[in-house]
Order: sequence, then C-alpha cells, then structure tokens
Amino acid sequence: MEAAVIDLLKRSAAIPSMPQVAARFLEIIQDPDFDYRDVVEVLSSDPGTASEILRLANSSLFGVTRNVSSLPQALTLLGMRRVRSLVLGRYIVDSIDRKTDVAIDLTYFWRRSLTCAVLAGHFAAVAEPQSREEAFICGLLADIGVVVLAEAIPGEYASLAAQYRPDGELGLAAKERALIGISHAQASALVLAHWRLPDLVCEAVNWHPWELDEIEAPPLARVVAAADVLAKYFCDTQPDLGRVLDVCRQIETLLGLSDERLGEILLQIEHQIADLAQTLRVQTTGLDTCRALAAALHQQILQTQAVPAS
Repeated sequence: MEAAVIDLLKRSAAIPSMPQVAARFLEIIQDPDFDYRDVVEVLSSDPGTASEILRLANSSLFGVTRNVSSLPQALTLLGMRRVRSLVLGRYIVDSIDRKTDVAIDLTYFWRRSLTCAVLAGHFAAVAEPQSREEAFICGLLADIGVVVLAEAIPGEYASLAAQYRPDGELGLAAKERALIGISHAQASALVLAHWRLPDLVCEAVNWHPWELDEIEAPPLARVVAAADVLAKYFCDTQPDLGRVLDVCRQIETLLGLSDERLGEILLQIEHQIADLAQTLRVQTTGLDTCRALAAALHQQILQTQAVPAS
C-alpha cells in the first residue's frame, strides 16, 4: 500500500509546484561558487519576495540591529540559508492558503508549523549548531504532508485529518502508517524532494515524528522531533502542564539542553512566533495559550532548580 500511495501523491496535483523564481533561486545557490549578482537579479524580478526579504532583515526575528535598505545588503546580513527559508516560506504560505477544500484547519496548521520552526531553530543552536537554518526550515515544513494527504486522498485520510487539531491525539504518524501505509512525514519529505531541497532536510523531515524514534534517524531529525512534539502541546487549548514538563525533561536529555537554556527558549518563543507570522503574513490565533504555558513551564523549571539535592 505504501508504494501505491506514494505513486498517487507523485501524480497528484496536491503537491504544490515551486514557482519559477523560487526554483531558479534554489538552483543558483546549490552551486557552491554561485554569484551573488545572479541571486539579486532573480529575487529582484519578484518585487514581493524582495520586499519580504527586506522586511525580514529589519525585523527582530534574527537579531539584526541596523537598518537595511538594499537587497544585496539584506542577503549579506541574513545569509543564503536564512534567505532560502524565507523564500520557501513565502511561496509555501501562498500555495497552502490557496487550498480551500482541504479538511484541515489551516490557522492551526500554520500556528503549529511556525511554533515548530522557532523551537527547532533554538534546539539546533544547542544540539546541531551547524544546521540551525536547516532545522528551522524542517520545522516549518514538517507537517506539509498532512495537507497534501488530506487533499490527495480525502476519503481514506479523513479520520486522521480530524486528529490534526488543537487537543488532538498523539501518535499521528504511527496511525497513518497503520491505516494508509505512509506517514505525513514521508509525504512531507516527498514534497521537499520534489522541490529539490537538500538531502539533509528531506531525511530529517522523513524521520522526525517523535513516536517513531527510529534508530536510523539522523541527529537533525531528533531536533525536529523534539520541536514538533512540544509545538503540538503549545498549540493545544488545555495542555497538561505535568505531561508537558515530562516531555521537556525528555527533550533536555535527548538534546543536551540545560534547565537554564530551555527556560530562556520558552520565554522567547511567543514573541518570535508572532514576529515570524507577521513576516510570512500568516494569520495565527491562540498565542495567549502559548505564552501562558511557556511562563508556567519556566516557573516549574525554576522551582525544580531551587530544590536542593538530597
């Protein structure tokens, strides 16, 4: 059944096509000796993309502190990997938001994807610092397979799509494998391979679901897995604080995070999710719950630190 579903997805119109500007941009930067002038020329041909890059360069999301007024300056300050994340994010938002007949709450999809992207970037800074931007784009795109499957096989996937919501059940990937033969992570990786993203990104997305915990999963997949499972709780309406704290402890052990570092991350994410949503022009709701859970987790971590060892 797995092969049949994969073949169906490859032939399906559910996989968004990469716009020509984005495809050409990705093609150029795959060459290690690319010319910045070629990148500027391609991105300048799409005024919307160029303006979004300038907006990002002047936002607080990546900590740039001086005014950036030109595209070449923005590319230099942000770096190609960050620019790649923005270009992909922009076109993916456009292509996903044009889907009007998919049985998925797209507001929830984007809130969870943005949360996962922000967390993945932070976790990679500690566990896989050389792959921080890859972790960010993995987090942003990890669940695109949910949307693709919901559109490509709406009947077969309906019961699973219904679980992708606030307070939905855990273990979606395992249930997908049992019912349709592949997981949304595999479908996501198929989309990213179609867009010719680096193998590192495709493999991490393919293996990221927390509950699968495959031994062959690359280190970056574990970073994305940790971000994905925590993002799920941050997007619930009534998260169980004790359960989430247990997950935080597992993440600390898995990634080598200290209490202090995790606490710092938790206090930053709500603002950064809102900033990223504004940059990509995504509508999000429910960030009050995110802020409240982050504050409660931070307080619990501080209390744990204050307890003397017996």
